[in-house]
Amino acid sequence: MKIRSERRETSMQYSDSILNTPSSFIRNILKVTDSADVISFAGGLPNPISFPIGQLKESVNHAIDESGAKVFQYSTTQGYLPLRQYIAEKYNKKQPDLDYTADDVLITTGSQQALELISKVLLNKGDGVIIEEPGYLGAIQAFTLREPTFHGVTLETEGINVAELKEALKKPNIKMVYTVPNFQNPTGLTYTQERRAEVYEAVKNEDIIFIEDDPYGELRFTGEHLPYIVAGKMENSVLLGSFSKTVAPGMRLGYMLTKNHEFLSHVETAKQASDLHTNIFVQYTLHHYLTNNTYEKHVEKIIALYKEQSDAMLTAMEKYFPPYVSYTKPEGGMFIWVTLPEGVNALEKFHEAMDQKVAFVPGNPFYTSKKEVNTMRLNYTNATPEIIEEGIKRLGEIL
Repeated sequence: MKIRSERRETSMQYSDSILNTPSSFIRNILKVTDSADVISFAGGLPNPISFPIGQLKESVNHAIDESGAKVFQYSTTQGYLPLRQYIAEKYNKKQPDLDYTADDVLITTGSQQALELISKVLLNKGDGVIIEEPGYLGAIQAFTLREPTFHGVTLETEGINVAELKEALKKPNIKMVYTVPNFQNPTGLTYTQERRAEVYEAVKNEDIIFIEDDPYGELRFTGEHLPYIVAGKMENSVLLGSFSKTVAPGMRLGYMLTKNHEFLSHVETAKQASDLHTNIFVQYTLHHYLTNNTYEKHVEKIIALYKEQSDAMLTAMEKYFPPYVSYTKPEGGMFIWVTLPEGVNALEKFHEAMDQKVAFVPGNPFYTSKKEVNTMRLNYTNATPEIIEEGIKRLGEIL
């Protein structure tokens, strides 16, 4: 099965930046894996049984009854103040040295929008972006629109390679370092405490923005929570978060936190140009849900569910995968990264897998320069243990 390109020949003159930005490989895969008979490990989809639908319905009604026309009116760009206060306190409780206030928080339309806004504020054509390799596809796509120069740094089991990072920092016009330190997408890897300290030492005197994108950080099912790399230590720290993985992705509610208020004001200006403000109805609704329900207990249920699903996939992989196939063993999050023998093209294996009605994401789109790679991403959060075993069995036969 082939994934068709949606682009067609046209006489319209489009911008170079959009023509050079690939459409989302994963979104295109989802179109061809949406059949009921396909076992899909391709999407990064939270399990819908975790959505607190009943409680959210109550919060919707409360938002309307309590606030009336306010929830349907234009609002401020930075976001609903009580929700910003809640987010700041949430992080301070987890790591007191962060010392965030509501003024350090900007509410965005998902954390994906935060990436796009940051790139608008920082990047001119050719400016340098240091990114993990493999890296998060959504960030690559958002940054590519600004036509930067990517400097991929190898992501190892312990975290980003520090020697390569130091070399990349010497390149001209480096504007930012982008990381996903906890249960990284696509690999599922988490930076160790030692590697975090080494990365901080490498960047602490650099005049750059250091981004820690952390949509999965609350979903740890083994080990201990680790402090952030630079958040709480550098003014140019930017921490990104989201309620997509813990409440509901369709609400599109994300945020950024930073002590650099000059930078934040420019991001706010960029957001005004993009969408004026994030959906205020959703902000009121979410704030009521968070402050009138046991959010922590809800997250604990998600963690237990995802641990069961992760264990099911790892057990099946040990049973059905050949010994020359290696894979990560995540401590949380939603993904497992598989490495095939050298010379094997994962994209070709994708087409073979689709013939057997099982889907994954080949590693290709997670690199900024490599084309034919021997890696793939598997998502375990959107299938039952029984379906996971059957899907891994089919994959094992192909591999």
